[in-house]
Amino acid sequence: MSWAGPEDIYLSTSLASYLDKKLLILLRDGRKLMGTLRSFDQFANAVLEGACERVVVGDLYCDIPLGLYVIRGENVVLIGHGEGGTSPTYDSCSYRRNLEGTESRKGCFRSERNYEKKNGIP
Repeated sequence: MSWAGPEDIYLSTSLASYLDKKLLILLRDGRKLMGTLRSFDQFANAVLEGACERVVVGDLYCDIPLGLYVIRGENVVLIGHGEGGTSPTYDSCSYRRNLEGTESRKGCFRSERNYEKKNGIP
């Protein structure tokens, strides 16, 4: 039996090849986070820079900015490359800023309700 050496650090099971790349991370509770992977450890705990939560309803999606985000590894289900922009499959809706300057989901959820009404989704 041989042990992994320094040349084996970029195995497919390592997150090292994803450093400084835009990723989509699916969490156990169903949330989808996008951001640039800045750090990780052996437990798959990860630090995302410029993170946003992607909410998808029907053909609409909305990115809600979160900023710097730390994700506990036990909540990670799937990690993959983020597309880095708009999706040809989905139409984007925008979030709305409230008076304090913090982001809210009102604009996105309003668009979701309009989409559901228009397409007869209960």
